[in-house]
Amino acid sequence: MTQTSSADVMQRFLAISPFVAHLGMQLVGLEPDRATLRLPFREALVTVGDVVHGGAISALVDTTAMATAWSTADAPANLRGTTVALSVDFVTAARAQDLTAVGRVIRRGRTLVFCEVEVRDATQVVAVGLVTYKLG
Repeated sequence: MTQTSSADVMQRFLAISPFVAHLGMQLVGLEPDRATLRLPFREALVTVGDVVHGGAISALVDTTAMATAWSTADAPANLRGTTVALSVDFVTAARAQDLTAVGRVIRRGRTLVFCEVEVRDATQVVAVGLVTYKLG
């Protein structure tokens, strides 16, 4: 019998999450302690002109960190979790381009996972985030 990994669970979750679908986020890749998600540009994500809303970018940071926290080999018995801290620094405006977020685990404790997320457009960093996620 094949053991289900947390990464497998996260892939299935992201595929059926209404909020992820609403924003149009796409899972690009998962590996141990690392996740990559894409947020395709759409007019619905704009705050003014062609600038992507900071809330959409923050949601991308949070969702990427969640996927990163769950990117482990073995799924725990309790598949519950929550973000307990989220900090996003906006480096420059994201303008009319797809965004890619890469998350990595900085430290994995017994229940808390500390993640760093970098969000980029095609040429530059647009935001960085620090997220503490609680598993279980």
